[in-house]
Amino acid sequence: MSATTPLRATLIGVVLSATALIPLQGTASAAQNDTAGASVPPAASVAGIEDATALALAGSLADPAWQRQVRTAVLAADSVDLPALTGGSTTSRGKRLAAGVAAADRGVAAAKGLGGDIGSLLRVGLADPSMEARLAGGTTPWVAAAPSDDASTFTAYDSRGTAHELPVDAVPDRPVYLVDVDGAKAVTEGLKVVNEALEAKGLDVPVPAAGLSSSAYGAVAPTATTGIDTTLINSVRLSDVKEPGIKGDAEIFTLVTGFGKDGKPRVDTVEMPYLNKAATTYYPNQVLVNWSNYKYDMADAVMMEDDGDTNYQALAKSIVTILLTITDQGVYIPLADALLDAIPTSWWTDDPDYVDSWYTLAKSTKGTRNGAAANGWMNVSPYYVPAL
Repeated sequence: MSATTPLRATLIGVVLSATALIPLQGTASAAQNDTAGASVPPAASVAGIEDATALALAGSLADPAWQRQVRTAVLAADSVDLPALTGGSTTSRGKRLAAGVAAADRGVAAAKGLGGDIGSLLRVGLADPSMEARLAGGTTPWVAAAPSDDASTFTAYDSRGTAHELPVDAVPDRPVYLVDVDGAKAVTEGLKVVNEALEAKGLDVPVPAAGLSSSAYGAVAPTATTGIDTTLINSVRLSDVKEPGIKGDAEIFTLVTGFGKDGKPRVDTVEMPYLNKAATTYYPNQVLVNWSNYKYDMADAVMMEDDGDTNYQALAKSIVTILLTITDQGVYIPLADALLDAIPTSWWTDDPDYVDSWYTLAKSTKGTRNGAAANGWMNVSPYYVPAL
């Protein structure tokens, strides 16, 4: 096993603190002893926490009773809540692992810029469904952190703490548990963080209710009887979802940008939990643009994918900072490029990956529109939503 870096040593200490679960060798063992009681560093990455958790879980599987409990849970579901599994363990080894896993889970929430009250995020499951038969047959699995989309290999640990490098484009010969983040929950909670930041700066001001003065918002301000104009996604398909197959489903979301009725740039967030596989056509009938929110008959859409280390507080801050520098010049200005420029270049590795973008969508836009990056297409149509 390779030497342990200071950050990784600290992370290992977080997961193993007060548990003494794994008789690690060399520097990893020393790191465990030196960092007992440590807390998750504020700058700790999600990937680093997942890796340390995978190492701890792998070592804990040396206990046959705990290994059976984990195996039963994993075979019963595609993905298992890891803090709940360890916290509810009936084995001594599982109970001893629980405190470290809970600390790691809090560290993940902090690293992603999420609140501490969102519930657990860490999950564990098989890397591929084809491994079920071998796992059910009693083969002791290795454990790995979910790989980044840029990696060609990933590291899996056995119960002795030995690291094994595996290719991401092939199914391993033995069962492998993947420690990963609940991406759907992370996106849902993360976009709440973004929305709160936008609201605080007046960048997603809702259209006023009927009865307010229409002079400030134009003649198209909605009333109790008019309803709203929208753009509907009839179907959508992506060539690449920016997620390695062994990591599982992608977590896609879209940021719709334009100028609000008050003349300020605005961003509306759109969750797309169904859009999780490449080369697959989906038929969501989902509203993409609510035109009652916009001053001009033009909007842009930027589609992105949460790749694990996305920090939503940092994402929100970056978006808000650049949009506040843009003013309404009396004509439509595309905001997609400004939004993309707001994202730090370091985030284009294993963070919110750029998937594609669609420029100058209008209320009348219909038919199939290819993305600017040629990574996907959407078939859209105008859709009028009548008032009740």
